[in-house]
This record gives sequence, C-alpha cells and structure tokens, in this order.
Amino acid sequence: MPVTGAPPPAALTHTLYFIRHGETDWNAEARLQGQRDVPLNDFGRVQAEEVGARLRGLLLHYEDLDYVASPLSRTRETMERMREAIALHPVAYRVDERLRELSFGVWEGLTWKEVRQRDPRGARARDADKWGFVPPKGESYAMLARRVAPFLADLTRDTVVVSHGGVARALLALLGHASPDEAPRVDIWQGRVLVFADARHYWA
Repeated sequence: MPVTGAPPPAALTHTLYFIRHGETDWNAEARLQGQRDVPLNDFGRVQAEEVGARLRGLLLHYEDLDYVASPLSRTRETMERMREAIALHPVAYRVDERLRELSFGVWEGLTWKEVRQRDPRGARARDADKWGFVPPKGESYAMLARRVAPFLADLTRDTVVVSHGGVARALLALLGHASPDEAPRVDIWQGRVLVFADARHYWA
C-alpha cells in the first residue's frame, strides 16, 4: 500500500538486515527518546554483542556487507559492539543522518502516561492518526518516511542497518509490508535482526 505523502522508493533489490539499538535506561522506563542522545545501558550492551552472533548465524560472508548506522550514540555503540563481537573492525561503518529516530519534539523524555496528563488533546489526536500526527516541534511518521525513502533508493548492496524503532516502522510501510495505519503499532524488538528480503520480512 503506498504511503500517503511519501515519495515512492526504488524497489528493494538488496537484502536489508535491520537492527534496533540495544536497551537504554529510557527504554526501560518507557520514556520517549526520539532524537535525544541517550546511551545504552548494561543490558543494551549485552544485546548489541548478542545480535552480532545472530547476524553471524544468518550469513556466511557478513564481512562483505555494507554497514550503516544512525548518528545517535546508542546506535553507534550497538554497531561497534556488534561488529567487534564478529571480529570486524568496530568503527569501519558509515553513518547516515537519514536514519535518525522519529522526533517527538517537546514530548521527548516523557512517558506516554505523562504525555496524556500534560497534553491530553495532542495524545487523543495521535491516537486517532499515529501516522500523520505531528507532536509539538516533532515529526510525524509520514515525515520520517519521506526522510528514509531516499536512503532505500540509494542502497547498492546487501546492507546491515543499526537504527531505531520508528525507522523500522517507516521501512515496513515504505516497502508495503504494513499499511500506514498498521506500521506505527508494530513492535520492533531489540537484540534481534529484522530481515527485509524478496518482498517479505522476518525476524531472526
């Protein structure tokens, strides 16, 4: 299903191995991180190392792939710990600004309970349209999809991406694996690999 307001991406001709960053304290507290630069916690560091083993189990020649991360520290540390766990140079990867997380604007740092208390009208509007709603000084999923679509079009080989839950949901919609209504509600797991290949996706 086409994504409203987003440019159509090029067909995905390469396999994409998507990894969400490991856990942070804000994840554990159910706080909206968005583009705040929150570091991994100790459990998140373990997840980053474990996901390297998952990736190694999927691929014979993982060293031949392109590796790209969001510029935020939690994604970069996940990438570096993952690469080190599979005996690759930890910092031999690219950073792409288009892979930053969805911005929640002034809501960042709050739990959803706190958002509902402080901005009940905004919370109700988002519940009614999770794809199109723009938080105060933030981004909608539709805006995020427009940012991510050119990244997909630029892929030239099989690629490992370390990014964020919102970016994964945008990818699901852009690639037609979920509707704009469904995509924002999909759980994106930490410590696992979401594989996009051959017009399908699956968790490994």
